[in-house]
Amino acid sequence: MNGVLPDGGLRDLIDSGAISAEPAIIPEQIQPASLDLRLGTRAYRLRASFLTGKGNRVVDRLADFQMHEMDLSGGAVLERGCVYLVPLMERLRLPKGLTAVANAKSSTGRLDLLTRLVTDDGTEFDRLPDGYDGPLYAEICPRSFSVLVRPGMRLNQLRLRRGQAVLSDADLSALHGDQPLVTGGPALIDQGLGFSVDLQPSDGDLVGYRAKPHSGVVDLDRIGAYDAREFWDELRTDEGRLILDPGAFYILVSREAVAIPADYAAEMAPYLAMVGEFRVHYAGFFDPGFGVGDVGRGARGVLEVRCHEAPFVLEHGQVVGRLVYERMATRPDRLYGAGIKSNYQGQGLKLAKQFR
Repeated sequence: MNGVLPDGGLRDLIDSGAISAEPAIIPEQIQPASLDLRLGTRAYRLRASFLTGKGNRVVDRLADFQMHEMDLSGGAVLERGCVYLVPLMERLRLPKGLTAVANAKSSTGRLDLLTRLVTDDGTEFDRLPDGYDGPLYAEICPRSFSVLVRPGMRLNQLRLRRGQAVLSDADLSALHGDQPLVTGGPALIDQGLGFSVDLQPSDGDLVGYRAKPHSGVVDLDRIGAYDAREFWDELRTDEGRLILDPGAFYILVSREAVAIPADYAAEMAPYLAMVGEFRVHYAGFFDPGFGVGDVGRGARGVLEVRCHEAPFVLEHGQVVGRLVYERMATRPDRLYGAGIKSNYQGQGLKLAKQFR
């Protein structure tokens, strides 16, 4: 059946050797609709990001861009503003008819840690063609904070799909009529489900956070270890607007609460480049069951925002992104938030899990 492969389908591919790894894949990597990918034991500092190009292998292009090699075994710091390439523990030998797409995990995006999948023959980041057979690499560029990494850390994730999975606007409208996908605002359906920014919170005047330009190193394994005030400035306003500074990184939150029913998955995508000089698309996978469960219907989306060339005014309720819904090939065995230590179920405005 066409659609995004669930956890059971991923396990079948692992059992068949289509997805392999050294050391072997562990159960914690398998999410309801995606597979977490693990950093290997070494990293290469690059002088520039690159795409491999058709007919080329990553290992053959490294000589053009590599500055030095690093051993991650005992932990190593990836410096802010530098570009690194890390071979991943996993590799793929996809059967015909299967394609794959990668994205940063939620905590990775909230740290402004640009992480993209690189492959042999690659002409774009994060996209793997039908039947890809080869190794996987993570390009990592810390933008706001230097980070301490170790082998086995999971910064990005892979979603596999068979055939056409994206819902048309008509199908999305019908699904919303049957199972409400959004609360707290109207359902703006146009090439996906639009969402807007909340700059008039119902409680208090805290609307977001801005990364401080000169902070310490973040050890990604330390959960709740860092005082947020040492890394983030609080943003408060009672005017319903916020001026974004060029080059700055922000954590904001959507006005709407969204839900992903059990038979569907979603991906965050940019809205339109014409609406403003900023980007809201960093970590973008929403698993089946997100926003659904004993915390009530809907969870708000955290927005990882970077302003580009010119200062830009965001207004409360301004549409800044959209969720593209996809059908699952079959329902997952487990849903997001259902006993799998999901960090962001029922979330509101929330920093990455390393901060308290």
